[in-house]
Amino acid sequence: MNVEAAREVIRRCHLLAACSDEAGFTTRTFLCDSMRKVHGMIGVWMTAAGMEVRVDPAGNLRGVYAGQSKDARRLLVGSHLDTVPHAGAFDGVLGVVMGLSLVESLHGTRLPYSVEVIGFSDEEGVRFGVPFIGSRALVGELDAALLAVQDTDDVSVAQAIRNFKLDPSRIADARADANPLGYLEFHIEQGPLLESADCPLAVVDRISGRTCADMTFTGAAGHAGTTPMPSRRDAVAGAAEWIGCVEAHARGTKGLVATTGRIDVEPGAANVIAGRCRVSVDVRHPDDSVRMAAVERLRMTAQEIGVRRRLQVDWTSRLDQPSTAMDPQLMATLARALQAAGAPMTVMSSGAGHDAMVLAPYMPAAMLFIRTPGGISHHPDESVDENDVAMALAAGMNFFNELAASTSA
Repeated sequence: MNVEAAREVIRRCHLLAACSDEAGFTTRTFLCDSMRKVHGMIGVWMTAAGMEVRVDPAGNLRGVYAGQSKDARRLLVGSHLDTVPHAGAFDGVLGVVMGLSLVESLHGTRLPYSVEVIGFSDEEGVRFGVPFIGSRALVGELDAALLAVQDTDDVSVAQAIRNFKLDPSRIADARADANPLGYLEFHIEQGPLLESADCPLAVVDRISGRTCADMTFTGAAGHAGTTPMPSRRDAVAGAAEWIGCVEAHARGTKGLVATTGRIDVEPGAANVIAGRCRVSVDVRHPDDSVRMAAVERLRMTAQEIGVRRRLQVDWTSRLDQPSTAMDPQLMATLARALQAAGAPMTVMSSGAGHDAMVLAPYMPAAMLFIRTPGGISHHPDESVDENDVAMALAAGMNFFNELAASTSA
């Protein structure tokens, strides 16, 4: 295991974590100002490794390490460069920096295929409420409707691209080259399972399906001191009842997770009964039929609450991502690469969404999870162990070598 390379990967992740739009924290959203510095730093490292570097019209940073022939097929390796607010240093970025480290480890040796390392511009969906903008562009799913979506400052995705000095009319140029060998993503687990099992790494077999939506309760604003309780049409009270139902249903359904992570209240004054309350909901399960049944149940529950409390209830869908299986052949190659690196063979599903689930319907895809100490992610205390990263790099090089042998055959 190359612990020195792993140490350098971790050092770089910490350097990139300092690129933020919020002092004292790591906060980077789609094509924010600090993303330029991230592109600049990684771009320098890519260029030094012999890669051709560009930023595509969707804001994805892409470095291509050419293969032995100009028409060589490409292996894509990547993850995302954006973060949640007050993030840690490794979610997403680790996968990009590890891909770059693997290219550096080739020391100029050319493979029978090209390697394209990609840093996606948006996976978290923080700015526009819609995730995977970067990887959607790569597979041709960044359409006019998505380009028109606006953030809280009424800036559209298309305008954000223009503000970053890119051209949204050329979004088709972001599409991946035809007939790629596949996509490989390294990512921290973001949970406690690997640590509980005392395993450093795991091959991902499936990514859970995900529904993201907003449930809006609309009642009537009123004076907090003069409106009798029986007369109230309190949007927050209705939303609060529904939030409890969301948690109860998820707790009662095996494998289901459901989260109400954002609440927007209008008019938002302490002495005014809320006339409107919008609640985000995120529902996930490996089995799409279970997930969709849960979503329908939660929608019906909201309607029942609305009728009883005299509230209007509206559902706005943000994302309906099916459960996605990884490619069996690439999984098998990755499993052999792990074993050759001395890692115990572990296979697990992912409850979190990743760019791999967007790319998998269009090309073979595989994912390798890296243990997250304490299961902490989406938090400044997020960390990795350098020995785990070293083992993952060894597995990655084994993967490269086996793929090279099979491509040459």
